[in-house]
Amino acid sequence: MPPRQRRTLRFNPDNATTGVVERVLAPDGTTRIHKQLRRAGTVATAPAHWASSATPSDWNYWAREAEVYTDPRLRASLTGTGLDLPTADVRPGEEGIDLWLEDVPGTAGADFTLDDHVATATALGRWQARPLQPTPAWASHGFLRAYSTSRPGDLTLVDDTAEADAAWEQPLIRGTWPPDLRSGWARLLAHREDLLRVVETLPRTLCHLDAWVANVIRRPNGEVVLLDWAFAGDGAVGEDLGNYLPDAVFDLFWPAERLAELEAACFPAYLEGLRAGGWDGTDRDARLGVVASCVKYTWLLPLLLQKAADTEHDAYHQRADAVHLHHQRGVALSHLVRWCDEALDLAGGTTSR
Repeated sequence: MPPRQRRTLRFNPDNATTGVVERVLAPDGTTRIHKQLRRAGTVATAPAHWASSATPSDWNYWAREAEVYTDPRLRASLTGTGLDLPTADVRPGEEGIDLWLEDVPGTAGADFTLDDHVATATALGRWQARPLQPTPAWASHGFLRAYSTSRPGDLTLVDDTAEADAAWEQPLIRGTWPPDLRSGWARLLAHREDLLRVVETLPRTLCHLDAWVANVIRRPNGEVVLLDWAFAGDGAVGEDLGNYLPDAVFDLFWPAERLAELEAACFPAYLEGLRAGGWDGTDRDARLGVVASCVKYTWLLPLLLQKAADTEHDAYHQRADAVHLHHQRGVALSHLVRWCDEALDLAGGTTSR
């Protein structure tokens, strides 16, 4: 098909599982989304932390998304929750699998209002109140630990060393990040294993595990379509919301100055969805699943320190103003420190519904 009839969309080119994501114009004027899944072992040049796997339970299993879209139980589990999947045509491809997906009409997550985000949180709660049993064979297990501990980032840059001091004195950091962020992040790193264990012992559900604004579209009828199920699997109640909120800021889809407002609206909505779906766990456990998920990002701040001297800076693979980007991320990182402190407090307490 001629290039003018295909437009590449923003995606993570480092991930070995994904060859391309593009919008394709058909002769009849309709469009579909083509996503190429590449068989594990096909790409030798991918970064080690984005290597794919042939094992279904691994967090980056290459064929998971195809199996999700063809799983009738999963589609049925979304009925009545306010969530939906795109329609999909799954075909064998030269390097693995070609997904031909509905080009979902509606409002993209990047353009969501607060009400749209609240609707998403409510729908997530309704769905996760009744996890699929038995767990699907394609589901990932241990995602949070495997993903967060395999990311790049020199964690020693938060230590009390001359090298770390120099990293924090870079103009882009010194002028944009809150002064207490370094000590707060050191505290988060010190409790990394504690927080991972907390999340791993919370009530379980089926999670999307990459829930964020770039992966949601709200149909005109109000349903929220979840895209990119590549990581989906076992997770804690609250874990998806714990990813959804900060990721909106990290990639500049929601202003950091309104992150607290977003959280204050979405967490009660998520709880409301859980209760409406029949979940009988405690508010404490749901809240702990959200705030303890801050452990996913322990590597991010050190990586940003390493890259602060770069001449160009990206937000989700698109050029961004360096000062604005680091200011927004600094505010969000400080928010995660507060989540860490709250999680440690809740984990040591006996708060009940």
